[in-house]
Amino acid sequence: MMILLSPAKTLDFESKSPMEEYSELLFPEKAEYLSGKLKKMSARKLKSMMDISEDLAQLNAKRYQDWSLPFNSKNAKQAVYAFQGDVYLGMEAENFSKTVMNYAQDHLRILSGLYGVLRPLDLMQPYRLEMGTKWVITPKTTSLYKYWKKALTTEIKGAIAATDSKFLLNLASQEYAKAIDFKQIEIPVIAPEFKEERGDKFQMISFFAKKARGMMAAYIVKNKISELEDLKGFDSEGYTFNERLSDIGKDKWVFTRKST
Repeated sequence: MMILLSPAKTLDFESKSPMEEYSELLFPEKAEYLSGKLKKMSARKLKSMMDISEDLAQLNAKRYQDWSLPFNSKNAKQAVYAFQGDVYLGMEAENFSKTVMNYAQDHLRILSGLYGVLRPLDLMQPYRLEMGTKWVITPKTTSLYKYWKKALTTEIKGAIAATDSKFLLNLASQEYAKAIDFKQIEIPVIAPEFKEERGDKFQMISFFAKKARGMMAAYIVKNKISELEDLKGFDSEGYTFNERLSDIGKDKWVFTRKST
């Protein structure tokens, strides 16, 4: 089973990585091209284009000034340890054994506006570039989706073939999933939903849903899940597969738990 995740805005480049092993970017030239263009932008331009605060604009202007290939263990960090958002809080990759991490390296892909796609141990430098950013890169390349879609779809198809995956588990947000041309994916694509039971209603709460995506990714790589039926065993932090709300025939998988 191949897994897709979104990146995180919150980054940690201060703490030491639990593992020394790392891998290199799949698309260094394409990332360097984007970084080169961003490097020429002022903090004011970044603030406007990315719709971020003045402080974040200054921070990211400096990040792009400092961004430079080649990456190594001194000037970069493995992606799965650098990202610190809700998904990664749920995944707790810092606790993965070497065996589990090796499996994740083959079966998990993180989509990225700057790097395209990252394997867990791919080195990266800090950045901010959402896939949905309104950026006309060239007159013909009017968005990051147009810039990345062909390359990312080809890469994901290759990873699916290399691992003989029977299913693609889309745990990425809609913003990032749109960077993949799912019409070209020849295996079933499953996008699980995570909801909280409150009274007689089921609600999707963003923080909990993001954390659940990370927990499900961890469940899959720790247990080497390859069959969809085994996905029903996911029970982290009280979630269970909800037969009533799901429609497996339409690839709709819903996991719920009672809200505390």
